[in-house]
Amino acid sequence: MVNEHWPLFDLEIRTPTLTLRYLDDELTAELLAVARRGVHDPAVMPFLVPWTDLPAPQMEQEAMRFYARTRADVRPAAWNLQFAVIVDDHVIGLCDLMAESFPALRQFTTGSWLGREFQGRGYGKEFRQASLALGFEGFGAEYALTGMWHDNAASKGVTTALGYEFEGRRRALRRGVANEMLSYRMTRAHWETIRRDDIELVGVDRAREFLGI
Repeated sequence: MVNEHWPLFDLEIRTPTLTLRYLDDELTAELLAVARRGVHDPAVMPFLVPWTDLPAPQMEQEAMRFYARTRADVRPAAWNLQFAVIVDDHVIGLCDLMAESFPALRQFTTGSWLGREFQGRGYGKEFRQASLALGFEGFGAEYALTGMWHDNAASKGVTTALGYEFEGRRRALRRGVANEMLSYRMTRAHWETIRRDDIELVGVDRAREFLGI
């Protein structure tokens, strides 16, 4: 059913393995159940904001506030599109695309996480390619950006395997302690060399109009 007032709810990216579906309240509830079962080794923090450190039900409540606020704040000037990662009708994680002044800058940033039980199966690379298809093919981007803590081997592995260029390092707080983040960038020209023809974009035209692209 087409959503007349919020066309992002009709936005999907489909690969032979998985689907990225714009996050609604029902998908959020499934997503938080995955998060509660575990996303990473508690001894290591892979996120800039340590949301997984919060106890239940505070983690779930703060996450609900974040996802609702993120949806409400979508404007052509700045947006953060949150997608549930779905395999065999089950939510396994989240992928997001973020941008500011996209019509002028033509660049977006990706972020993601997978439930710990689903890691190590190639899903991370697959949904990164899906998100790149949306950004480059669907939205007409010129650059894709991403970043991770220096010791996040899984994220770094996906990033380098897809051919991102290393951009630099920056300092940030990690659980209140200074640490180092790595930044990477992919150009549209490079993406064209790894572009796949088996990724389907659904609802992109109305989403572009909604986002002022």
